[in-house]
Amino acid sequence: MSRRGAPLIGLPACVIDSSAYTWHSVAEQYIRAVVAAGGAPVILPSIGDATDAARLVERLDGIMLTGSSSNVEPARYGGPASREGTKHDAKRDATTLPLIRTVLDAGMPLFAICRGHQELNVALGGTLHQNVQELPGKHDHRAPRDQPHAIRYAPVHTVELAGTLGALAGASVARVNSLHAQAIDRLAPGLVTEAVSDDGVIEAVRVDGAKRFAVGVQWHPEWMVETDALSKALFSGFTDAARDYAARK
Repeated sequence: MSRRGAPLIGLPACVIDSSAYTWHSVAEQYIRAVVAAGGAPVILPSIGDATDAARLVERLDGIMLTGSSSNVEPARYGGPASREGTKHDAKRDATTLPLIRTVLDAGMPLFAICRGHQELNVALGGTLHQNVQELPGKHDHRAPRDQPHAIRYAPVHTVELAGTLGALAGASVARVNSLHAQAIDRLAPGLVTEAVSDDGVIEAVRVDGAKRFAVGVQWHPEWMVETDALSKALFSGFTDAARDYAARK
């Protein structure tokens, strides 16, 4: 088991440049959700090729990939150049994409949220839509930026659940929040769709044949972990798998 019984959950940081400093940071909501589920969060700096992924797999018990205001750079999946003003995080891409593959090869639990869900797809060979709201028949999945968090992160649409997520939720439908423009286009080989919105956007995936919990969701369950049954189940399933991984190392 991990130290003091709580599995150690690594959270790769976003890299944020200010006028004076460069910050490696993780939003508090993700940290609070890991703690609420019984895990011990560990913030990992996004240092690209300097990351010792094998050592992290040896020392940690699970990896959670968070959401972000930045997009995965389209060169990572052969997409067209982003529009001017689009935020990217090259250091995070250089850290998480190879880390994902190492984590899955080791059988370490992985939970990928929003940008992390997209990173999982790209790491395994899939592609992304950069502005899904502009595609024919698709809804606008972005949240209004001028509203408080309580409104921006509130559930706004339903998803149809299957497989692992359907079993976790004990239901075939759930209501989720929505704060994204980027979304899965071509699903990566080895990923299985676990949830779809009513306009056909892939909202959740799992890694087919993974040794332990390996799930990505497009929405933000970290905002609802204490109030929503599916959110609780996702974090509990992830941390339970991390405890199992720790016990068997």
